[in-house]
Amino acid sequence: MIFKKIITVFVILTFFLSGCATHTRTTSTVGPQLSSSYSKTVNNQPVTPTPLLEVIIPVFDPGLPESEEDAKEVWPELRRAEANRFALKMKEALEATGKFGAVRVTPDGTATGDLYILGRIEASNGQEVAMEIEVVDISGKRWLEKSFEHEVSPEFHRDQRNKGMDPYDPLFEKAAVKIVEELNDHSLKELEDLQYIADLRFGTNFSEETFMQYMETKRNTFFLVSKPSDNDPMLARVKAIRVRDQLFIDSLQDNYASFSGQMNESYLMWQEQSLFETQAARAAKRKSMGQALGGVILIGLAVLAGVSGSNSNSTGASAAGATGAILGGLAGASLLSKSFKTSEEAKVHRDALNELGQSIDMELSPRVIAFEKQSVELTGDAREQFAQWREFLQKIYAEEQTPDVQL
Repeated sequence: MIFKKIITVFVILTFFLSGCATHTRTTSTVGPQLSSSYSKTVNNQPVTPTPLLEVIIPVFDPGLPESEEDAKEVWPELRRAEANRFALKMKEALEATGKFGAVRVTPDGTATGDLYILGRIEASNGQEVAMEIEVVDISGKRWLEKSFEHEVSPEFHRDQRNKGMDPYDPLFEKAAVKIVEELNDHSLKELEDLQYIADLRFGTNFSEETFMQYMETKRNTFFLVSKPSDNDPMLARVKAIRVRDQLFIDSLQDNYASFSGQMNESYLMWQEQSLFETQAARAAKRKSMGQALGGVILIGLAVLAGVSGSNSNSTGASAAGATGAILGGLAGASLLSKSFKTSEEAKVHRDALNELGQSIDMELSPRVIAFEKQSVELTGDAREQFAQWREFLQKIYAEEQTPDVQL
């Protein structure tokens, strides 16, 4: 009995002491850590930042079909408007990655940058959208050539949270992710050389003999063979002009954004209506094909019935065959007539897709730009004004023969 009491007291003391030990621990898993817990080895190696490439995105190729039959499915004016909008969407998707420097939309591919995104619209009907993207750097090397596609679900438009959003956005996000992957495959030196080649190639637009001596070309690709000195007056002059050129292209970005904004409400409405128009047209086409096939089968059966009846020696069988031929022929003709009506309905749906688009070419207001005590008036659309601007810069460079002049 005494032994049992001793055991009981021992167990109680054990639990009591363990409880006290638990509540008197000197370390904790929460709160700031002690200085002794940190590693004394700290990596003091400087991190070299990756060069942020400047990207040029010319207005997309609208991808207008060449054959008249295929052209019936595309509204040309709408496609040309989309060519501007798609370029801006690609710009916004690349900017969102934070992996590039300035990303600029330009009227064509003659602008100077480190990387070029060339796009072509392959399909756009509200439900299915596809584009081909080619990525080429300033040296002429191709990084990527790939088609991207996206299918919009009808549920997108039924979700009120998507109001005002572009259902095509995932397409450009996919392309941006792939382009970043290609960027990560290039070394630091390769990216730095591209930026140097960009300055030199910009210079060749003004003085080919001066700047081509630092590069060589093989199979339409530019290779850097040497570099001018850091204080080379000709290079400094060209860099100063290039800064002014970049400012001009930056001013165009507001025009492209305004263009897309003006068509935004109508375009989003077109995307939604076109999706359901496309679905209705395809359903009507399937219905038309089924009815036409049914009509052909009935007419064929009617012909067989007529032949069978005429070959029969029985007057009743012959009459039945003739009756079957007449009724079958009438039923088949009725279905074929109905299929033509249904095909016409499908054509109306296809025509509606074309008529929903409007043409909005990006016209710019005339403007006067001053540079180095000279000025130029630019007129016409974006492409025409850009060409006039480049001619003006060449004139400035030709007339200025003292490269040490400070801008």
